Amino acid sequence: MEQDARLLQSSFGAAAVAYAEHRPDYAPAAVRWALDLAPGPRVLDLGAGTGKLTGTLVASGVDVVAVEPDPAMLAELRRTLPAVRALPGGAEAIPLPDASVDAVLAGNALHWFDMAVAGPEMARVLTPGGILAGLWNVMDDRVDWVAGLARVSGSAAIGPRDTLGDWRTATAGAHLPDNGLVARFGSPEQAEFPHGQRRTADSLVATIATRAGMLVMPERERVATLGRIRAYLASRPETASGEFTLPMLTGVLRVRQL
Repeated sequence: MEQDARLLQSSFGAAAVAYAEHRPDYAPAAVRWALDLAPGPRVLDLGAGTGKLTGTLVASGVDVVAVEPDPAMLAELRRTLPAVRALPGGAEAIPLPDASVDAVLAGNALHWFDMAVAGPEMARVLTPGGILAGLWNVMDDRVDWVAGLARVSGSAAIGPRDTLGDWRTATAGAHLPDNGLVARFGSPEQAEFPHGQRRTADSLVATIATRAGMLVMPERERVATLGRIRAYLASRPETASGEFTLPMLTGVLRVRQL
């Protein structure tokens, strides 16, 4: 993994409390589709963060184990979901035995993995016929004010996996490395499911502030960017006052181990 990617990935721990408060959960229909081909109910939430996907999985009734490398993020997950088995570890060294889960899911995390190492690890812990799926919450930039927000925010705040217009292209090759492992899995499938998050202008700014590009941005630039976003939201009738729904979708990339 390149050094700048490592810096971005390691930035979340300092904002773990804000991440837990402001980041959205995942559309239940997306989780159901991700698991549809799995042979059983044992699911690994890999790169689980503060448990946004974990909570949706628990609500769906499956047996979940969460694995997260950042101590601060893991502490938040354990605080909010104390009944879930939550382990320290990463995608490149999963602390589970061979063939121990029926599905490996990653919520807004698959793109952070070193897939040359993580791909074989995920294959190792999966049962035959098991599912590997990445899920991403993306803003629906088919909506005019959302498209405008993406333009005003800039790529550090709203990147190529954060809007519907770009996420399919940005994630299409993210599932497995081309090192022979691909032959052990079926063809990848992508699908999107309607989702939304109730926000105010202040809470949407706080949500955007938890994105990796914002967390590593120099303070002066960060303040200016958030100020620009706040001014844009104040200028739009959809977001200028009170609560509104941020139009989103949960996109899923799914493959099945043969």
